[in-house]
Amino acid sequence: MSADSSDSSSPGKPERLTAANAIRAATEQFGALLGRAPEAVSGIRALPDGGWSVLIDVVELERIPATTSIMATYRVDVDAAGELSGCERLRRYTRGTTDM
Repeated sequence: MSADSSDSSSPGKPERLTAANAIRAATEQFGALLGRAPEAVSGIRALPDGGWSVLIDVVELERIPATTSIMATYRVDVDAAGELSGCERLRRYTRGTTDM
């Protein structure tokens, strides 16, 4: 019963994690876990359980010129509470590479 009353005592708190808050949670936790600063967010999608899957791009190996730096895209999943629930590298590429 106390769980119900604590839920109703926070009227300004949203029931579902917003996309913006999911991105914030994913990038912060990813940076803390892997020790790399996220360069960009290149995608986000809602998961059926109320969580979010966020695609984060990072520099894995900085080179000169910058167009030859090695980049990576990671999928970072956060649950409905904003806690990291999964992380995997999807691809590596040079910064100057484009998808056609």
